[in-house]
Amino acid sequence: MMNEKTALIHKIQPLQEESDADLLTPRQRDILRLVASGQTNREIAEVLEISVRTVEVHRFNLMRRLNVRNVAQLLRRALQLGLLAKTFGTK
Repeated sequence: MMNEKTALIHKIQPLQEESDADLLTPRQRDILRLVASGQTNREIAEVLEISVRTVEVHRFNLMRRLNVRNVAQLLRRALQLGLLAKTFGTK
């Protein structure tokens, strides 16, 4: 049974793991995979044939939607949500 404090926390910040993954556009998923592989914004722009600024905007929106502040948090969250291959980071 939830106490009042726990109930308030869930009301303010509901669990959104499933909806977080669904909120990503196919392009954001592409950019996430490329960021995870260590590509720079410039390299991602070349691969996807878009401007560096467009990559920056997609990356900003991706991080905002997943509620993270840096690349380490982004990759951790992506792994938690199953957005990256389970073999990510292994050789």
